[in-house]
Amino acid sequence: MTLQQLEYIIALDTHRHFVKASEACYVTQPTLTTQVKKLEEEFGVSLFDRSKQPLKPTKEGEKIIAKAREILRESKQLMALVEGAKEELTGDYRIGIIPTIAPYLLPLFIKSFVEKYPHINLSISELQTHRIVEALKKDQLDIGILVTPLDEDKIQEIPLYEEPFLIYASDDHPLMQQEESKMDGLPLEGLWLLNQGHCFRDQVLNICGNQQRVHSAMGFDFESGSIETLKNMVRSNLGYTLVPELSIHDQADQHFVKRFVEPEPIREVSMVTLKSFAKTKLLKALKEEIQANIPEGMKKSEPRKLVRWR
Repeated sequence: MTLQQLEYIIALDTHRHFVKASEACYVTQPTLTTQVKKLEEEFGVSLFDRSKQPLKPTKEGEKIIAKAREILRESKQLMALVEGAKEELTGDYRIGIIPTIAPYLLPLFIKSFVEKYPHINLSISELQTHRIVEALKKDQLDIGILVTPLDEDKIQEIPLYEEPFLIYASDDHPLMQQEESKMDGLPLEGLWLLNQGHCFRDQVLNICGNQQRVHSAMGFDFESGSIETLKNMVRSNLGYTLVPELSIHDQADQHFVKRFVEPEPIREVSMVTLKSFAKTKLLKALKEEIQANIPEGMKKSEPRKLVRWR
């Protein structure tokens, strides 16, 4: 058994196709097929059911592949510990960021970060939370930036900042006419939501007390994968929505915003990695750069209420 063979079976599990797996490993398909077969002979079990299309791991194969991922992850962390003794930060790293954070946070810090650390290459993907967690566990990502707490045993959470929820509505909306805006009593009627799968959607519904959704009195229902689309609906004098503070770009946006009274509802934004991730210098550098570039208001310790999504 070699680490290379373990990489082959992991690639085959990921792509469920011999040609695609061999391309991902930069070897010929016969080479990968031969090495997987040798490993199966050594173990005395079939790792994949080749009668299925796409192929899938056998029950024994699932257990072995899961352990193979752990072994490869630990071997990479061993190398990371050795490299960690060096002063200079180098290497290629994969980061996943959820869609309600990526378009607002990345422009604030990514340019200064890559200029400060020119020998680091970041491959960044915009993914929903469940995809990031799954990819971390499968060693397909190194770091996630998302909303916590996750309450996952194998994942460590490094809080970055607390981001308030804001009401986004037009001047004549009843919510904008209230003297004080409180979390309790927010109507679901006219509330624009993100699609299923976004943790921000679940948080908004939690703020609204998880009331039963009702059909819109406007004659149509609509959900989106983009906060900017929801904001555009409001600008057309249709309903209202809740938005994260970083999504407020300019003075034009400020015209539609109203804050909640204290304690403000907030979401906790964190970096997450597997607990075995050894690149502590990289995590420290990312955290420092992000915190140096976010608005000062997100660093204050005012009375706030954490809104969970799980």
